[in-house]
Amino acid sequence: MSIFFKSIVSMFEYLGGIYIFLLNNIRALFNERFYYKVLFLEIYSIGVKSFGVVTLAGIFTGMVFVIQVGFNFMKMGAQSYIGGVVALAILRELSPVLVSIIVAGRAGSAMAAEIGTMKITEQIDALKMLSVDPYAYISLPKILASIIMLPILVIYSDFVGLAGGAFVAVSQVGISLVSYKNSIIVWVENYDIGSGLFKAIIFGFVISLVCCFNGFRTTKGAKGVGESATFSVVISIISILVLDYFLTVFLKYFYFLVYEM
Repeated sequence: MSIFFKSIVSMFEYLGGIYIFLLNNIRALFNERFYYKVLFLEIYSIGVKSFGVVTLAGIFTGMVFVIQVGFNFMKMGAQSYIGGVVALAILRELSPVLVSIIVAGRAGSAMAAEIGTMKITEQIDALKMLSVDPYAYISLPKILASIIMLPILVIYSDFVGLAGGAFVAVSQVGISLVSYKNSIIVWVENYDIGSGLFKAIIFGFVISLVCCFNGFRTTKGAKGVGESATFSVVISIISILVLDYFLTVFLKYFYFLVYEM
């Protein structure tokens, strides 16, 4: 029972620390000098450098999904639905979740390790001595860059995923490109695209917030840097999967209120 109680207390302490960390970054956004050059460097590091792995993940996700559903739909005579079903799955769920997990593993771990190294080598204390707000200079650009680049990466992943699915649908499943395209046009609505982008914004914010916070609380020297990076990725992925459910439910209710009533 005591272990359970300590776990609950630790969880609330962690959440409280993240809340205070978020408030410090919000304050830095409005009260301190903004470092645009650092923001552009983070956009390149977090977003541009992720395009390669996102390309591979998006293409093969679309290709695999078409193989999984395409032949079964052909057996039922429902080949006209293949493009629409694939598009809905990619736009609503697969692209936002997969891209976010990729960014958490590739860029999120780097954020935590970089900030953790700065913490244990006292570079953050040196910034304070130079009257530079470490939140404005270190964490805030990373958070903003993640919020900006995650939706862009998701849009790109949507495109390459549908392109990969089209290639398999035409070359292996045996449906025409026109049928695949028309199915997407009929099934996909603005809500489907918007819901995926909304999830990407939230996931990008959560990933960067968690990873930067863990970097700032790094201790125990070089070993602590590795632990912070690992813990950041684990917490980020769990947060993505949990939030995905609640965001999906929220967006469904929103869709019902706006479009159905």
